[in-house]
Amino acid sequence: MHMWILKMSTLLFTALALAPAVAHIMELPNKFTLSRHEYSISQRLYHSWQFLGIIVVAALLSTFTLAIAMRSRTDQFAAALVAFVCVATSLFVFWFFTYPVNKKTMNWTRMPDDWTRLRLRWEYSHAANAVLNLAAFVATSVAVTWE
Repeated sequence: MHMWILKMSTLLFTALALAPAVAHIMELPNKFTLSRHEYSISQRLYHSWQFLGIIVVAALLSTFTLAIAMRSRTDQFAAALVAFVCVATSLFVFWFFTYPVNKKTMNWTRMPDDWTRLRLRWEYSHAANAVLNLAAFVATSVAVTWE
């Protein structure tokens, strides 16, 4: 029963981490057409999204725990480890690419002169995280369903 709970919670957390990442991908083409003022307004939608970090941390901890629990099953362990590495990498991308932009723009409440360069960095870092979160979800799905 314990292993089933671990598998399902890991699957849930990786799925929940994927959801906002997919939202960023879906809106990406439209956001590049926005003017400075329109983009500033659109960024206000994310003001409470910092709480999603709790889900990403839960995904990180659960994929790590799943990998440890599956260490005697080579194929399942490899898939769980891939999931963990993808989630960990998504956090790296956030802290080294997304967060510095958030800081410089004060979470997009300030629009510096180089806002278009910062927008590219911010949007593409979210796109990279979407790919990483998708890979984590797929790897977790493989790990929990492999027989």
